[in-house]
Formats: sequence, C-alpha cells, structure tokens
Amino acid sequence: MARIIFLGAPGAGKGTQAKVLADSQGIPHISTGDILRSAVANETPLGVQAKSYMDAGDLVPDKLVIDLIRERLQESDAETGWILDGFPRNVEQAGFLDCLLGEMGQDCDHTINLDVPDDVVVSRLVQRGVESGRSDDNEETIRRRLEVYREKTEPLINYYTEQGKLTTVNGDQELEAVTADLQAIVK
Repeated sequence: MARIIFLGAPGAGKGTQAKVLADSQGIPHISTGDILRSAVANETPLGVQAKSYMDAGDLVPDKLVIDLIRERLQESDAETGWILDGFPRNVEQAGFLDCLLGEMGQDCDHTINLDVPDDVVVSRLVQRGVESGRSDDNEETIRRRLEVYREKTEPLINYYTEQGKLTTVNGDQELEAVTADLQAIVK
C-alpha cells in the first residue's frame, strides 16, 4: 500500500514516473488535470461547475478541486493506495489535503520531489513542444510557468520537509535511474 504525492516543476517527469510507479504498485495515478477533464466529459455535478471556470479561462477554485479529489480518493481502486500528480499546487491546498486525508482515515506515505534544473526543464519542454506541436511549450511560456511554480508550488517543499515527509529524487538522470530511485523509496 502506498499513498504518494509527486512534486516537481513542469517537465520534471512527474506524469511519466507516476504512471510507471502506479503500474508497478497496482495503484491509480491520479492527475488533477485528468480528474477535471473526466468530470467535465462525464458532466458530473462537480464537472459542470468546473467547466464554467475552465470555459472562462479561470483557475478552478481550490474548494472545487478538493471536492473532486475527495470524490476520486473514495473510489474503490484508490482503497489500496494512490499517487497524486499535480495536487496539491500550493500550501493552502496541502492543508486542505491533510484535513481531507484525516477525515478519510488516510495518510500520505511519501511526498517525492523530482528535482530537475531549470535549463533541463526548459530543454525538455521545448523538445516536447516541437514533437507534439504544442504552442504553449515555447521557451518564454515555459520560463513563465517555472516562475509561477517557484512562487506558488515550491513552498510545498518546505511544508513537507517540516513534516518530515519529503524525499528529493534527482530527476535529471536517465528515466530508468529515476524509476529505480523511486522504487527504492516505496518498496
């Protein structure tokens, strides 16, 4: 059983590594982006609410995201564990998550920060943009996303360090080496 939160800058490899680790552990990889898209597509009550914000180009409010996470963590496949990727995004959301897990009688086993230098992140995301045709993966936009990450999300590193729950993994290695490091943490 493993309940894991993945932290790291955009392009650090969270999604890739979360999927590999989730498959090896037999637990769901829970991405907030996927939850939002699924709730909207399935026109759930929360999805309908989220869609109104997304259509307006606004961020979905923390309360609504928390409700979506609560709903997802209560599904049967998450009983034996989960990996959260993309949530929490800030210290306030982390506090909400702590309360939610307390209500559910769960705890987070590991918080893992995939640490990758900014220049490597920029290079990876520019390459991804070239390969996928994503116009938002240009250097200027990527550097702005990194600024937002540093401002909003990076404080989570201190939050979880102070709780004694943070493990940092060097994400600037071959994919297999990162996977091996992660496997060693959650064994």
